[in-house]
Amino acid sequence: MTSIHRGAGLLFALATAFALVPAGAAQASAADSAATWTLNPGNQRICVTPEHGWPQTYFLASVTGSTAEVIETRIQKLPPGSSSQGGRIYPDELNRTGTFVGFVHVSIAPTPVGEYAAELWASDGTATQTAPVTISVKDDCLHGT
Repeated sequence: MTSIHRGAGLLFALATAFALVPAGAAQASAADSAATWTLNPGNQRICVTPEHGWPQTYFLASVTGSTAEVIETRIQKLPPGSSSQGGRIYPDELNRTGTFVGFVHVSIAPTPVGEYAAELWASDGTATQTAPVTISVKDDCLHGT
C-alpha cells in the first residue's frame, strides 16, 4: 500500500472513532458487571493487501466512564505473524471528560486474502471487555477486489 492509502486509512479510522456512538456495552463476562467503564463497540475495519500487510497501524478504543486503574488495550485473534503492542488509557485521560479514544497498535503481517475476525481487548486488571474488529485482506482495498 502506498503512504497515501495508509494515510487515508488512518484518517478513516480516526473519523470512525469520533463517529462512534455508544451502542451498548461491549461483550463482558458476568464478573465484569461492576466495571465503572465501558469499551464502546464500533464497526472498525481495516483493509490491507496480502503481499504487504500493514506493519504499523492502529485501531481505536473508545471508552466511557471512569477508572482508578490504567486500562490496557490490545488486538487479539490476529492473522498468523501479526502482532499488537496494544495501548493504555490512563485514569486522568478518561476521568477528565468521561470519554476517551485511545490508540491500539497493531502490525498486520502479509497474509492470504480473506476476512479475519479479530478482537479489541481492554482490561483494568479486574474487568475485561472486548469488541469485534475486522481485518479485510484484499488485492485492491480501494476497489474491493
